[in-house]
Amino acid sequence: MAEQELLVKMALTSWNDQLDRSGKLFDSLTDAELEQHVAPNRNTGKYLLGHLIAVHDAMIPLLGFGDKLYPELEQPFVRSPESAQPNETAISALRASWNKVNQTLASKFNALSTKEWFDRHNSVSPEDFKKEPHRNKLNVLLSRTNHLSYHRGQLIFLQKK
Repeated sequence: MAEQELLVKMALTSWNDQLDRSGKLFDSLTDAELEQHVAPNRNTGKYLLGHLIAVHDAMIPLLGFGDKLYPELEQPFVRSPESAQPNETAISALRASWNKVNQTLASKFNALSTKEWFDRHNSVSPEDFKKEPHRNKLNVLLSRTNHLSYHRGQLIFLQKK
């Protein structure tokens, strides 16, 4: 296996592992548990679920896969703190959106060739990409995998012992 293929395989394996663990965690938590704060003065599980959906959804246009599926989630779950406004989005709707956005990403990821993973993402100009070729699609995947892992670590505190 060529080095680039190996790097892509490793990154996708890590992403899928974190996604699977997070999905199982969300499935194990009740709606009431998701309404709880992960720690005093921290976000609720519901907010973190919405946040992760919005961030994953933003990967779709960033990686050149099309338009966001849930643009309405960006303002309440990315641009605003949870305390800014009460969020009326149903947890059941968020659970469905979580599954849909990640299924969409999986199908798009599986369609990318190894070479395409090393292409620039849509937040970097062609000129800047020539100077900084590490600003590629694979790097976005690595960054979002770390982001998911961080928030999964917070969400674990919602589990009943």
